Amino acid sequence: MIFGRKKFLDAVGDFERAVRAQSPKRAQRALAPLHRTSGNAGDGEYLEAGPRLAVLLPDLPPGPRSTVAVVVGACVERGADAPACAPVIFAGAREAFAAAADFSARWADTGGGELPDPDGAFSDEIVERVGSGPAVGWFTLPQWEMAAVAVLNDPAVRRTAEGKAELLALVERVAEASGHEFKCLDYALRVLDDEPLVVLHRESGTGYALRMSGIGDNFQLHTLLADVLAGGRHVPGEAPSARETAVCRDAAGQVPTTGAFNLVGADGGWIFNEGTPADIAVVDGVRLLVLDPPPYRRSWPAGRFFPGMHGDLVLERVLSAQEAADWFAKLAPAKGPTGS
Repeated sequence: MIFGRKKFLDAVGDFERAVRAQSPKRAQRALAPLHRTSGNAGDGEYLEAGPRLAVLLPDLPPGPRSTVAVVVGACVERGADAPACAPVIFAGAREAFAAAADFSARWADTGGGELPDPDGAFSDEIVERVGSGPAVGWFTLPQWEMAAVAVLNDPAVRRTAEGKAELLALVERVAEASGHEFKCLDYALRVLDDEPLVVLHRESGTGYALRMSGIGDNFQLHTLLADVLAGGRHVPGEAPSARETAVCRDAAGQVPTTGAFNLVGADGGWIFNEGTPADIAVVDGVRLLVLDPPPYRRSWPAGRFFPGMHGDLVLERVLSAQEAADWFAKLAPAKGPTGS
């Protein structure tokens, strides 16, 4: 293991020297050992290597930049300083998605047809059709998605990093134009932290003030709601087991669970488990969610959409009867799953 750690930092040093010497050939030769040895380091080596590699990203060509960004992301997952690495990761991701938007437009302007898979092969024919820059942007999107999600696992990055809204807008633009989904990055950019949530239980007429953080999708939210409210005996319903709850907070793995509620928005429309907590509309400055009885039995693997992201849902207080009534007065009648 000592040899492996030394080998990785040696590769980092070789790559640093090549980049700073502005020698593309040396840097290209040093890239393969860097990537190959990045899986054989100890946590302390990842902590050191992440920021050292991150500062080099702006000086790299777009292709190698995305490869090194993935290594930086892996370092962050093993303890490297995520807030220090995030700005250059986001800058590179924004540049790649902007180029990919240009790729989609040029593809449409040169005959259209199905776009190539961004995980597929990069070819001279594609470059001739749309240009090198847009093509490189398109084919490096999977790498930038991995790197950006890695740093977004860190709550400090989610709370303080600049450029998240711009990156999300670019992700949405490329997805709409291309038909390709970048779900992991899209969902990661939508994660809410320290977010107030008012939950109303329609059958009992009760209401609850909660706060959520680090919840990747509504499957996870649903399970945690059942734990806090049904498990806390505030509302009727099937409470999840301790294990089902744990894997939705910080434990590893997935466990089968069954839904306790139907999640409904203030407009009466369903809030689907497949979406994210950001889908819950804000009413008078607070996200407002209604719990109705489940229309049918629904089961799924309880767990976290982002295994590296810890989730939390806290009950801050039970609303008074008058507070709950005031919130209920803001609701539209419940609708079906299609909104009718």
